[in-house]
Amino acid sequence: MTTFNYTNILTQAVDELSESQSYKGLFHQHKDGDPLPSAKSLYKIVELARAIIFPGYFGNSTVNSHTINYHIGVNVETLFGLLTEQILAGLCFGQENSKNATDDNEPCRETASLLAARFISKLPELRRILATDVEAAYYGDPAATCFGEIISCYPAIRAISNYRIAHELLILGVPLIPRFITEMAHSETGIDIHPGAQIGHHFTIDHGTGVVIGATCIIGNHVKLYQGVTLGGTGKEKGKRHPTIGDNVVVSSGAKVLGSFTVGSNSKIGAGSVVLKEVPPNSVVVGVPGRIVTKDGVRIAASDMSSPDSMIDLNHNQLPDPVADYEDRLADYMVRMDSRLEELEEIIKKHREQNEKRGNNE
Repeated sequence: MTTFNYTNILTQAVDELSESQSYKGLFHQHKDGDPLPSAKSLYKIVELARAIIFPGYFGNSTVNSHTINYHIGVNVETLFGLLTEQILAGLCFGQENSKNATDDNEPCRETASLLAARFISKLPELRRILATDVEAAYYGDPAATCFGEIISCYPAIRAISNYRIAHELLILGVPLIPRFITEMAHSETGIDIHPGAQIGHHFTIDHGTGVVIGATCIIGNHVKLYQGVTLGGTGKEKGKRHPTIGDNVVVSSGAKVLGSFTVGSNSKIGAGSVVLKEVPPNSVVVGVPGRIVTKDGVRIAASDMSSPDSMIDLNHNQLPDPVADYEDRLADYMVRMDSRLEELEEIIKKHREQNEKRGNNE
């Protein structure tokens, strides 16, 4: 193939890729003064926020009680500048993609600065609630040695801190940036929390990989999720599409809670369960589809007492192996059958002996 032929192929590809219909909906047209949010800057913003909330664990590790005021002051000032620029970019993006966009309501730097200042004013409350999340992770994991290990190493704290930062920005009405920030944590940890979700204090995720929390999900206080949990929708609902999880709920690994209904407080969802309907408070749910096996501490029998499920005690902290349970019941059945056969053999033996005696007498 000649150089001329290569040139023709490349030129044709460029012309096709530059044709307006081919990039419709996929092209952001730059305008002076209207930059897109920068992933690099947003990463710095998250790191600064973490350094302010968890001083010494993120950012400058040489901070001490004598210099903390200085370090936080420097970080807050830097954060304010970076965040103002990125909020302005987010507002420009939101305006550009708004159906009601006009030249009269273009975003301004003063609005961005005000939103950045309001976000920074929320950092003390963010620290308070993230401290409860660290506490929940520590007391909920016997392998944890100290709070410092939780803050430094646990992916859940990184994902939850990103979520809480993003959620505050979303409440302030900042477009695009909140989703950027939670997706950064998604890429870093494998934990996908939509910034629109509402999550209470003392929230923790053990291990974390594969957890998904939908946009309209509401989670109470003292809730613990394990890896692979989905709090999602069915795709059939509008508006509120995701579950509401009450206080003191544990959702075990791989469980799927799908739909706009409530899982009552103090309930436990067993590993691998698929829950598709309301769960009353103080319940234990297991199975596919999920079935309530305990309510208010009392075991609920299966509606069909001949069902194998009716013979299995399924408590959350002592979930048995159903196959092993079935094999045990089968073994018990075989023992009973062996015993019955022995009885029948004994009866037959006696009949034979009786018949033999009659034959001899005749």
